[in-house]
Amino acid sequence: MTPEHQTLLDSVPAGAGARIEEETVDYRHGDVTLEGYVAHDAAITERRPGILVVHDWTGLRDYPKVRAQMLARLGYVAFAVDVYGTGIRPTEHEQAQAEAMKYYGDLPLMRERVRAGYEQLAADPRVDPERIAIIGYCFGGSAALEFARTGVALRGAASFHGALSTHDASDPGDIKAPLLILTGAADPVVPDDALVAYENELRAAGADFEIISYSGAPHAFTLPGIDAYRPKADARSWQRLTGFLDEVFA
Repeated sequence: MTPEHQTLLDSVPAGAGARIEEETVDYRHGDVTLEGYVAHDAAITERRPGILVVHDWTGLRDYPKVRAQMLARLGYVAFAVDVYGTGIRPTEHEQAQAEAMKYYGDLPLMRERVRAGYEQLAADPRVDPERIAIIGYCFGGSAALEFARTGVALRGAASFHGALSTHDASDPGDIKAPLLILTGAADPVVPDDALVAYENELRAAGADFEIISYSGAPHAFTLPGIDAYRPKADARSWQRLTGFLDEVFA
């Protein structure tokens, strides 16, 4: 773990008596093998809420795993899903872009890959299957919102600096879950007109949504160790997420 990731993890202290455990989980979508990651507090014996964590366009690397550990320290069972498949972890910008575009160009596939993770988490005996939420970062934020469009009975869906893709008016989706959209006010991936268009679509669909735009925050503002990282926006967006989870799981 990098020092930046350790600092991020340390921002959420584990409670007294907590025993955070982590494990790699192999699961499948059709013929494709996926390799997810679970973090939970083994000191909690009753079923508890589960949270899906969807990675950015570099795949399931350390960053979403750190976020899963942070959520485990809050008492959740966190499952970092693998949208791309075992071993597919792009290291170069062009590779990551090409891999992500496979799913941006095939939204049903994106949704089904996330669904495979959802079904894996819902079947976990440590999880209350009636209380599951999803969060995602960048590519994962878009994937979280797309999965919410399927009408699955999520308690909530949160996107951190995810691209906002509008759909045809005839295809708004049956969005049952409350949505929390956390975006950067200086993000070229989500310019003002895209944000307004997305908000108008959610309004027309009758969705329960909240959109927060952080001043001066570019794309990927929550990822430590890169130039785009904005500590204040990261801290504020995490605080809003924890309040959102308290609300939807109450």
